[in-house]
Amino acid sequence: MRVVVTGSAGLIGTALTESLRQGGAEVVRLVRGQPASPAEIRWDPLAPRGGLDPAVLSGADAVVHLAGAPIASGRWTEARKHELRASRVTSTEGLVAAMTAAAVPPLVLLAGSAIGWYGDTGDREVDESAPAGTGFLAALVRDWEAAAAAAGAAGVRVVNLRSGIVLSRRGGMLARLAPVFRLGLGARLGAGDQYISWISLTDEVRAIRFLQDQAGISGPVNLTAPEPVTNAELTAALASAVGRPALLRVPAGLLRAGLGEVSSELLAGARVRPARLRQAGFEFRHPELRAALGAELAASR
Repeated sequence: MRVVVTGSAGLIGTALTESLRQGGAEVVRLVRGQPASPAEIRWDPLAPRGGLDPAVLSGADAVVHLAGAPIASGRWTEARKHELRASRVTSTEGLVAAMTAAAVPPLVLLAGSAIGWYGDTGDREVDESAPAGTGFLAALVRDWEAAAAAAGAAGVRVVNLRSGIVLSRRGGMLARLAPVFRLGLGARLGAGDQYISWISLTDEVRAIRFLQDQAGISGPVNLTAPEPVTNAELTAALASAVGRPALLRVPAGLLRAGLGEVSSELLAGARVRPARLRQAGFEFRHPELRAALGAELAASR
């Protein structure tokens, strides 16, 4: 089995690549820098066809497209929004163009996406049938998924991986928060009643591999654990996991003043259910938050 992966140096991509190789797959990594091994091929996410020879993708069993600039790294200036859009929409358009030009297009495109599609849902539960929300991130995800869907014209099965907050000691939100909480400086954000839809890194990787094998599934799939939690519940669970109190609260106004528009993503809530994964029979290894935190944090000691 040959799988082509973009964004393989990121949190999810690194873990996925490790898992695929352990399973005996040949993994071809598309990298932006100079290739360091025969398993790496240079690409330019912003160039036509990604700067790729379509032969690189021809006959691949799967392409997993995870490339994209970090959403929460700094204020959303106009320049930053352009970068976020280009790294997702433009890169996907180029990759899809190379795929559709291949002599034998890949069987499936597992394309990165996000639950940002839904916008702020408050305490209302949503699944994959819900329409796109409003705001910058929802519009970005909508266009990101549309760019991936174009691969369907060449007969490629397309799955949009609507990932929630991925919990891992290796990076992302948990890696940033855990040291702060261990110092006793953990805090709720705003009122703390906004929902957070999360998934362990272990289940994220398992779900991607599961969906690669599900020939009957295409379109959006929520990669989130079955039980979303509020920010206050996450704060309490993480404080308990590290054995320290978390009595502080960061006022919404302070977040808005410090982060600008990006603060809306910290203060908004998305109560997302993984309906399609569960209907397909996927079994979560970490369906409950406290167990997921315990597994990740214990592994880091």
